Amino acid sequence: MKLTKYEHACFTVEKDNRIIVVDPGAFSTDFDPTTPIDAVIITHQHADHFSLDILTAMHTSNPEILILADQSVVSQLPDYHTKAVTAGDKLAVAGFSLDFYGGIHAEIHHTMPLIPNVGVMIDSLLYYPGDSFALPDQPVDTLALPAAAPWMKVSEAIDFLSNIKPRLAFPTHDAILSDTGKQVNDSMFAHAANSIGTIYQRLNEPIQIK
Repeated sequence: MKLTKYEHACFTVEKDNRIIVVDPGAFSTDFDPTTPIDAVIITHQHADHFSLDILTAMHTSNPEILILADQSVVSQLPDYHTKAVTAGDKLAVAGFSLDFYGGIHAEIHHTMPLIPNVGVMIDSLLYYPGDSFALPDQPVDTLALPAAAPWMKVSEAIDFLSNIKPRLAFPTHDAILSDTGKQVNDSMFAHAANSIGTIYQRLNEPIQIK
């Protein structure tokens, strides 16, 4: 399975010429929405994960595309091929197995309402929690590790990484950081990863995972 990381929280997985894109949001300006795509996973409704402009461009190029998201997102897409998902769902889509976890976005502040959020495990290999630190109930080979957000602290991300102990972890959700900030966080995450025998790698090029 080929994994390609884009800016912020967006990435694609490709297998047998089928491609799924995850969280093509407004901050992922290097993602090309005209790329042939079979399905989209949107973890939650925030604009850095869910861009109507990008989805419109994707749908124009891929009119049969399937969009998987929670009901609050699906309800905004009446003219698209959609399926509402929630934590606990298990689906087979475009040749991939998908297991969904979590259910609720991490708290930003107690005055702000909580919204739905679904993490996803792809092919029992790659886990991405969306905007949460929801733990899966199965081993993780490759972890998309949230690196910076209004809803998290670095210490929480390190604890999350240490609880999962993946073979490989790569940073995601970090468009709000400067280049210097990314280097600082990478240094801390790499140190934590090394202590548990995990490889920590910023993905600047596509990689193959098992």
